[in-house]
Amino acid sequence: MGLCTSKPSFPNSITSSPQSDSQVGKDPVKVNSSSGDVENPRNEQNGEKVEEETVIAVKKSPFFPFYSPSPAHYFFSSKKSPARSPANASAKSTPSRFFKRPFPPPSPAKHIRALLARRHGTVKPNEAIPEGSEVEGGVTGLDKSFGFSKHLSNKYELGEEVGRGHFGYTCKATFKKGELKGQQVAVKVIPKVKMTTAIAIEDVRREVKILKALTGHSNLVQFYDAYEDHDNVYIVMELCEGGELLDRILARGGKYTEEDARTVMIQILNVVAFCHLQGVVHRDLKPENFLFTSNDEDSQLKAIDFGLSDFVKPDERLNDIVGSAYYVAPEVLHRAYGTEADVWSVGVIAYILLCGSRPFWARTESGIFRAVLKADPSFDETPWPTLSTEAKDFVKRLLNKDPRKRMTAAQALSHPWLKNYSTVKIPLDILIFKLMKVYMRSSPLRKTALRALSKTLTVDELCYLKEQFALLEPNKNGTISLENIKTALMKNATDAMKEARIADFLASLNALQYRRMDFEEFCTAALSVHQLEALDHWEQHARCAYELFDKEGNRAIVIEELASELGLGPSVPVHAVLHDWIRHTDGKLSFLGFVKLLHGVSGRVVAKAQ
Repeated sequence: MGLCTSKPSFPNSITSSPQSDSQVGKDPVKVNSSSGDVENPRNEQNGEKVEEETVIAVKKSPFFPFYSPSPAHYFFSSKKSPARSPANASAKSTPSRFFKRPFPPPSPAKHIRALLARRHGTVKPNEAIPEGSEVEGGVTGLDKSFGFSKHLSNKYELGEEVGRGHFGYTCKATFKKGELKGQQVAVKVIPKVKMTTAIAIEDVRREVKILKALTGHSNLVQFYDAYEDHDNVYIVMELCEGGELLDRILARGGKYTEEDARTVMIQILNVVAFCHLQGVVHRDLKPENFLFTSNDEDSQLKAIDFGLSDFVKPDERLNDIVGSAYYVAPEVLHRAYGTEADVWSVGVIAYILLCGSRPFWARTESGIFRAVLKADPSFDETPWPTLSTEAKDFVKRLLNKDPRKRMTAAQALSHPWLKNYSTVKIPLDILIFKLMKVYMRSSPLRKTALRALSKTLTVDELCYLKEQFALLEPNKNGTISLENIKTALMKNATDAMKEARIADFLASLNALQYRRMDFEEFCTAALSVHQLEALDHWEQHARCAYELFDKEGNRAIVIEELASELGLGPSVPVHAVLHDWIRHTDGKLSFLGFVKLLHGVSGRVVAKAQ
């Protein structure tokens, strides 16, 4: 179902990326061995034995004439030792110990392989079970009853198979009766025999729950119903006959124009922002999981395959490693992530749309993971020098390795690259509630520092905050309260919000029940210091803010008072850390202390001090 798995490397070949169980005829994507450019994604297996390894011979891409080396090439560049011939392969010799670079860290692929085995109870043929994994395929007593209707044949007539994935296949079907008689739909068939662990069963159950809760958005595949019998689970959905986004990319010679890429990105970001507001993280966004409704050039784009999706509270972190190797975010490999991981995947898609190459590529999945963790995408090769500055900034801000500095989907829609060329409706952003929660719990000193920083925001940066404030529908006096926030969320709510326990999260904003917040304070509460820090002009922001703070809010302060303001205990080591925050000349907060205060005191600072 799209889980990252390790695959052995072969001479002059690469292995396919893992696929999702709901891919409609989705074959592995070929890449050029030297550049990582996307090639013809189709194989000729006709749906047979898709669970087995698929080895693809490397050949020069006919679609992309330009050369775009993988960032991993620069990160892992070194001279290769000559291969040993069969004649001397068995000779006893001491391996060379001369390394011209630091030895690479252990690959996360082995650990991911173990997670895969635990999740689905399967291992590859002739492969030992990874250490620490417990295959549950032979476990009996798993409850494979979902409570779905058992009368699929009463309503639908199944037709031809149109695609096959790792854990199921998709076929066409037709309504037998009623107002929709004769209308075609897609039916995803998941054999119960494949569900060999409790986790796999829960994945299917959750996929149906999420599709049912989210259906109705214009850029999300419509869900009709779910059925089951003794052998299979059937998920009935809208039939999209326009093919995958990947097909369109290939048909265009590997890349889109900026204008056409904007049209695609707006649709993708719209549905991603909608999911995140509802508390749903997709976890497997890639061009194969976006389908066009028809073959028309201006056909609508639909997100599909929620088989790996999950509910997540705004301040919650997930830790299971799922997704597709080329699109997986760094924090997923670190096993601590939220909705920001989807935005990274969108950034990878945007990079591919604009230049036709993957930003992170290697011959093996282990190499891909290392590139994702350590390498930076290249913006020097053709066609990047000819693209707009806004387009490059847009992609860079999506592919920031620090999820705190990464734009959200809603913020991306307000980026100048999209905003200045089309009318984009900005959706409500769940991030503002996360930031407001932190602000409400901050000390008066930190609130003063944040207020100074908010006064340095540019027109473009204020534009996003103005739109978010307007979505909360302020009262006639230009203020908002907790009631405004609840009303705005209810207007956008689906059943998914209940599963993600968004209402529980709002309890942290209860202080607004007894007072109101104007736009100036909202800007202070809803700005992200980490995101501002990622901008080229952050230093200018911080210096200007510090000058304002020095004039309006800076005062003499002793270490004990500062520790108390920050909610720290009276431990001597903590005070030693805070000592650098205060100017020795007048006892006021130094610039270093000001910047630290803006970020707040993290557990790392306290741990370092102890």
